[in-house]
Amino acid sequence: MSIFNRIKDFNERVRERIGWKILDGYLLRKMLGTVVFAISLLMTIVVVFDMSENIQRFLNHNVPWKEVITGYYLNFIPYFINLFIPLFTFISVIWFTSKLSSRNEIISIFDNGISFNRMLVPYVTGAVIIMIISLVMANFIVPNTNRKLNDFKYQYFGKRAVSSTYLHIKNSKNSYIFVERWDKMDSMGYNFTYEEFDSSALRLKISAQTIDYDEDNKIWHLHRYLKRVITPDNEEHIYRGEQLDTTFNISPLNLYQDISVSETMSYRELRQFIKEEKLRGSSLLSSYQIEQHKRLANPVGILIMTLLGVSVSCRKSTRGVGVHVFIGMGLAFSFIFLQQISTVFSVSGGLPPVLGTWIPNIIFAIITIILLKMTPK
Repeated sequence: MSIFNRIKDFNERVRERIGWKILDGYLLRKMLGTVVFAISLLMTIVVVFDMSENIQRFLNHNVPWKEVITGYYLNFIPYFINLFIPLFTFISVIWFTSKLSSRNEIISIFDNGISFNRMLVPYVTGAVIIMIISLVMANFIVPNTNRKLNDFKYQYFGKRAVSSTYLHIKNSKNSYIFVERWDKMDSMGYNFTYEEFDSSALRLKISAQTIDYDEDNKIWHLHRYLKRVITPDNEEHIYRGEQLDTTFNISPLNLYQDISVSETMSYRELRQFIKEEKLRGSSLLSSYQIEQHKRLANPVGILIMTLLGVSVSCRKSTRGVGVHVFIGMGLAFSFIFLQQISTVFSVSGGLPPVLGTWIPNIIFAIITIILLKMTPK
């Protein structure tokens, strides 16, 4: 038996076991087809607008059109798909379910003995499929495409990252690092200071005009350095030199304080990065944690928004589909607004990042449950 026949046989057994009906397949195809159409239409509009804005830029920098397509837009599109997929899943569910209601198809479904809860099965199935796709994209595909897109911009546009300034980093329990400015493009730090303490007394201080990192050997090069060693007897020894090679518990990534760094990391890399930044007391720790929690909260939000869309649109309205779409848009923008407010409070208001990320889902999950209970069945 071929692999395709095995898959087909397995699929038929699963469908028979869970009682999958022709109606379920019809609703699932409608849902997924509408979502794909809506996202495709959105991406076409986004690409056209972006192309009209950047075409002169591509021409001025002599970017080959093959690179524009493969290096820029193929890495540009996944980010926006993953960003808008919860919103457009919600709008798509409202749109096609309202159409079913206006044609009395939902009433026919109920008249044939199918309960409202049973009708939700293909909706939940579709939401889970989209949720899994969003999870994979957010944690593996989009970070990789973001990294490639950044490389494209650096290569053709000469876009330099803004230098980080006045960095104070905890290297270990008793040692600290200060860098006045770190230039990401040149991988060069300026006015570097390393201090090591024993209890409350300073025991070692190294200053250098510039530092750079040897990626192959995992060592730091300190240029024009001054090293002060203070013994337990309070005797001070001073050493000077042109170059000192040494190691620290940091990498160049820790010196570039920018939230966009976290957007280029897979979930595993981001978790490890957050652990390191927590030990060093990074000022952007909350932003990194929000990015981590968003990668799970946004896909889960797809399931919530799907059920919310069904509860809003399955009731027939004498004023047509537009009423449902209008209500849905109001709820969608309320959800986005709540996300922004909770994120701001997490970054600067003292709200834990996990709460700031999940509060919109929790609130709208409660609203969804209430509306589902109020929906005529």
